[in-house]
Amino acid sequence: MKPFSLRCIGTIVKPNITDAWPVVDEIGRWAAKHQIEVIAEETGRKFLDSKISLVSRTELAARSDLIVVLGGDGTMLATARLMGSRNVPVIGVNFGMLGYLTEFSVEELIPMLEDILNGNFRTNERMRLEAEVIRNGSCVSSGSVLNDVVVNKAALARMIDLECWINGKLINRFRADGLIVSTPTGSTAYSLSAGGPIIQPGINAIVITPICPHTLTNRPLVIPDSTAVDLILMTTNEEITLTLDGQIGFALKHGDKIAVRKSEHYFHLVESIDKSYFEVLHDKLNWGG
Repeated sequence: MKPFSLRCIGTIVKPNITDAWPVVDEIGRWAAKHQIEVIAEETGRKFLDSKISLVSRTELAARSDLIVVLGGDGTMLATARLMGSRNVPVIGVNFGMLGYLTEFSVEELIPMLEDILNGNFRTNERMRLEAEVIRNGSCVSSGSVLNDVVVNKAALARMIDLECWINGKLINRFRADGLIVSTPTGSTAYSLSAGGPIIQPGINAIVITPICPHTLTNRPLVIPDSTAVDLILMTTNEEITLTLDGQIGFALKHGDKIAVRKSEHYFHLVESIDKSYFEVLHDKLNWGG
């Protein structure tokens, strides 16, 4: 295989996980043997022993040829947002809980870096979604997600009333605690907890999953990823929030339209050559255990 042009490795560590910083030092020592620069976020200054350049998150995203994420899926989701349109391979080392996206162990990291340097690796292009909030004809908020776009209510609010339009046609009016629009990657996140199906990454689909619907016939929908999904908030005088990947929130108002479309940009996740997606599910969901 053709060697991978690897000049700079960016490392992103989950906040407050101090156990991960010695691994960054290990990456630095390995990289020095190969004349590869390693950069880390400025927050790691007091934890690092090796001579690793400390930069801002913006500079890290702009300069890196490879990103190593040490944390859980939440750290990976934040990294996807940080990378924006850059097509940079990202490898996830699990310091979290389930870790669907951070599938490598600490012990597997250096051998994987060797494989990447030699071009012996593969990436999975994970679909992303773009969401816009349209209020009185103008966009008042927007963002990109790797997992899901969620409309949900505050703890004491009543049910949400949402119109769901697909390709310009009204398909349903959901009365529920909320609604999830997810990618295949996000199908194992909040959508799965709400009763949605598992969709294998690479399948060109979007999942629409109601959260605790008032009508039991309101079931999850799987639609082509080329579909234009528009949600219209019909609820009045309630605290309703749009949440992107569970990390970014925006307060919605009556009449707001949430326009969800497939993004032009993919997230390039490094995968294990020796482990399939279903083996990962078997491990994480304890299937057959």
